[in-house]
Amino acid sequence: MLIDTYGRVATDLRVSLTDRCNLRCTYCMPEEGLQWLAKPDLLTDDEIVRLIGIAVASLGIEEVRFTGGEPLLRPGLVGIVEHVTALEPRPVTSLTTNGIGLKRTAAALKEAGLDRVNVSLDTLRPDVFKTLTRRDRHGDVLDGLRAAQDAGLTPVKVNTVLMPGLNADEAPDLLAWSMEHGYELRFIEQMPLDAQHGWKREGMVTAGDILTALRTRYDLTPEGAEERGSAPAERWLVNGGPYRVGVIASVTRPFCAACDRTRLTADGQVRTCLFATEETDLRGALRSGAPDEEIARLWRQAMWGKKAGAGLDDPSFVQPDRPMSAIGG
Repeated sequence: MLIDTYGRVATDLRVSLTDRCNLRCTYCMPEEGLQWLAKPDLLTDDEIVRLIGIAVASLGIEEVRFTGGEPLLRPGLVGIVEHVTALEPRPVTSLTTNGIGLKRTAAALKEAGLDRVNVSLDTLRPDVFKTLTRRDRHGDVLDGLRAAQDAGLTPVKVNTVLMPGLNADEAPDLLAWSMEHGYELRFIEQMPLDAQHGWKREGMVTAGDILTALRTRYDLTPEGAEERGSAPAERWLVNGGPYRVGVIASVTRPFCAACDRTRLTADGQVRTCLFATEETDLRGALRSGAPDEEIARLWRQAMWGKKAGAGLDDPSFVQPDRPMSAIGG
C-alpha cells in the first residue's frame, strides 16, 4: 500500500513514457523545444513494465495512465501496454495523448488491452490550433479522436485548456461539438508547468469563468461529491443529463485532500505530485540490482513524505524546475 502521513492511499499510477513531444504548446514548452533526456537516462521497456508490476503486485495500484511528453512517440508503447494489461490483478489502463498518432495506433492499442484514451484538444479552429501548438496538425487530432472512438477506446475524453485572447470564447462550442460526437469534455485550468515560467495566476481562465460561459447556453447541475470520489474533475450534468462536462480546477479549487496518485517519470523518478520539488530515484535502484522488495520500500518511503497540498494558493509557491513534458500530466 502507498499511504502518506495524511491517510491518503495512492491507487492511481501515472507513467511518463517520454519527455518528447511533436507539438510545441505555448503553455508547455518554448517553440524551439527542450533539451530532451538522453536515451540511456530513459527507462527501458522492460524496466517500465517491472516497476509497474511492482506497483500493481505489491503497492496496491489499480489504475495505470500512460503519459508523456507524447506517449505515442514511444516505439515500444503497444508492447508495454500488452505486458501491463497481462498483470495480475489487471490494472485499468488509459493513455493521455495529443491524438496526432492515434489514427494509426488506436486499433493496435485496443488489441493490446488499453481501456480508453484522453485526447488534448484546445480549440475547434485550425488557425487557433496552429497558434497554440505551433504546428498545423488540427485535422490529425480530429482523425485520431474518430479512430479512438471506432476502436472502442471509450469513453473518449477530450482535455481542453482555455487561454485568454486565443480560445477563451470557445467553451460552449466545444461542449456542443463534444456532445455531438459522443466525447466527454473536461476543461483544465492552466497550471504553472511551462518551461518558460511565464504562467501568471491573474491571466488564467478560471473554473468560474468556464462555468459562467457554459451557462450562457446550458443548464448545469452539479453531479455531487459522492459521484466524484477522488477524481480530479468536478462534473456537471448538462441540461439534466445524461451528458456530463468536467472541470479540473487545480489552481482555484485544489483537490489535494482526495489525491490518490503517484507518478513515475520517464527517467525513473517517483514524484508524489505534479508540483513536487523532490524526487526519489528508482532507476538507480533497478540498475544496481535491487530486488523488488527494496524498490517497493523506496516507493513507500517516497509516498509517506507526500505533502498536504500543491501550495498553488500560497504566494510563496515555487514552480517546479521540470516542465510538464518531463513529468507526465
